[in-house]
Amino acid sequence: MIPAIDPNVDYKALVRQAYDACAAAYDASRRAEPGIEMRALLDLLTDGDAVLDVGCGAGVPIAKSLAARYRVTGVDISPEMIRRAQHNVPTGEFMCGDIMSVTFPPSSFDAGIAFYSIFHLPREEHPDLFRRVQRWLKPGGYLLCTLSHFSEQGYTEEDFFGETMYWSNYSLREYAEILKAAGFTLLETNSTGSGYEETNEDDSENHPLVLAQKH
Repeated sequence: MIPAIDPNVDYKALVRQAYDACAAAYDASRRAEPGIEMRALLDLLTDGDAVLDVGCGAGVPIAKSLAARYRVTGVDISPEMIRRAQHNVPTGEFMCGDIMSVTFPPSSFDAGIAFYSIFHLPREEHPDLFRRVQRWLKPGGYLLCTLSHFSEQGYTEEDFFGETMYWSNYSLREYAEILKAAGFTLLETNSTGSGYEETNEDDSENHPLVLAQKH
């Protein structure tokens, strides 16, 4: 882990470039089908609902599985990932951009999901991210997202599918307060693994999985 403190480095650009470069390997490593982690949210939605996928990647498995029943909009900072998502999920709508810069009208979505994506944003932006998503959700809308157990200031590692990648996150306890301040009620907190195929699964990788509702 290398502290991400170089003022001359654009760490969002680093994330974009890394995912562009490793897109094929990353896409191939993901599970073809989502696990049970989606079940809590799916039980609350109705066919045809609008769902926002924050950091959608190549669209597999999350956006692809959702698109069978719902109207899916995916946002990702990587142009190559968006190209793949458009191919993998032809019925979805996909936008390439920084989630902190894109805009949607208030009450556009019934639910938002963010799997393995929030920690690629500088954590100083996380409170505003949740406030943005809260505005985009309809009254009573849901958010399902993977977070982090521990508080870590921005850092990079050089072994992410051969590329240098950036992470930054708060602890689960801090996220609970941030979500409440952003206008969410916490409904459930579970955990999930890495989302990779079993042959690539790191048994030590564990992410808090939080289901929240706009109030």
